[in-house]
Amino acid sequence: MLNILLVDDDEEFTDVACHIIEFLGHDVLTANSLQDAYQVLEHNEFDHIFLDFMLPDGSGLHLIDHINKQEKTPYITLITGHPLVKGMLTSLCGPKIGYIAKPLQREDLEQALNQKAKPAAGKKNKTSMPNKHFDCLIGESPVMQELYTMIERVALTQANVMLMGESGVGKEVVAQAIHQATNKANNSQHKLVATNCGAMTKDLIVSELFGHEKGAFTGAIAKKVGVFERAGNGTLFLDEVTEMPIDMQPNLLRVLENKKVTPVGGIKEVDVNCRVISASNRSVAEIAEKKCLREDIYFRLAVFPISIPALRERKEDIPLLANTFLSELNDEYERNYQWAAVQLQRLVDYDWPGNVRELRHTIHRAFIMSDPQSTSIELPKDFRSPFSSVSDKKHSLAAGQTIEDVEKELIKVTLADVDGNKSLAAEMLGISTKTLYNRLHAYGEFKE
Repeated sequence: MLNILLVDDDEEFTDVACHIIEFLGHDVLTANSLQDAYQVLEHNEFDHIFLDFMLPDGSGLHLIDHINKQEKTPYITLITGHPLVKGMLTSLCGPKIGYIAKPLQREDLEQALNQKAKPAAGKKNKTSMPNKHFDCLIGESPVMQELYTMIERVALTQANVMLMGESGVGKEVVAQAIHQATNKANNSQHKLVATNCGAMTKDLIVSELFGHEKGAFTGAIAKKVGVFERAGNGTLFLDEVTEMPIDMQPNLLRVLENKKVTPVGGIKEVDVNCRVISASNRSVAEIAEKKCLREDIYFRLAVFPISIPALRERKEDIPLLANTFLSELNDEYERNYQWAAVQLQRLVDYDWPGNVRELRHTIHRAFIMSDPQSTSIELPKDFRSPFSSVSDKKHSLAAGQTIEDVEKELIKVTLADVDGNKSLAAEMLGISTKTLYNRLHAYGEFKE
């Protein structure tokens, strides 16, 4: 018996799906919004989550991002309303995300819930796997060796670190490497807690960072511990820190200076002792020019700044990464694809503007399109996603886009494909018409 969470705002669909899941002998809880799902996940653990891509208060990709930062990650199945939309999403998410499309049958849910119950794989040819530095970083190029040296040295201290680099270079993976190196240096097992400053609404930033007391504001039905306190003596990773509203930043400055937090609605200060690793895809010059981060906060966050190299600056690492990604997919889906030398050279010759993230997605797309009965993987003629257009009009999803950009693009191309028919577009997206109108209103640029 599995513990299942179903996150969907379509009541009729939820009732049917719950009935089927319970008939199959599993326990199921439901949530009809992102916020409901966050609250349920705070107090429960699940083996499997069925997740609607588009919810009234945001994209289901935000919840995937949140779940992937937890110590124990359940299997996730994204619910989509149309095979074309499913295809676009497949190129954006990792290999451990499943997909089902509405309307669904009992067999769809059974198959999704049996994803982990796979027979033992037969003996296969294994490509020699590259060394994973700090159990997570791959690469032997000179610029990566310099990065490893910086990680080893900063791990001996408690200095705050700011990671800078283009979208897709792997800033969160580097944060994980610093955390693991610090635990090893101190012979400790402290936690890494991560949050995305760019994904939080202005009203919830203070509560997310510092916590709140029960009844502190409308909707505060229980006490919440903020990420600073949850990190304890470990590491707090603040992703997209430069997207935090400037008028909210003095609250962060005080904690960095005094190492004390006061939960919203509380009167007692709480000591905090975590290392803060922050990240931004903006350059130092852009941060200063656009004043997206206060100078005093920058110097407290960037005690030890690290610039992560773009993939085009370490092309000799591309074959190592390609072998790793392909091996992971082979293990996941019980395949035995192998790279040809000419294919690896094609990967090396491309500049990868979306960096490691784009490389991973391209390999995943190629894996999907390859013949399951063959051991040869089929790379596309160019490295643009074959799922980047759902109509004859030119619309594209590029690596490095925000979740909101992806959601807007899906809405835009779907509406274009049905000549602006919102009811039909909502059906294709697998959401209610009300939710579609809510998203149109939130993004402003889409008018009736």
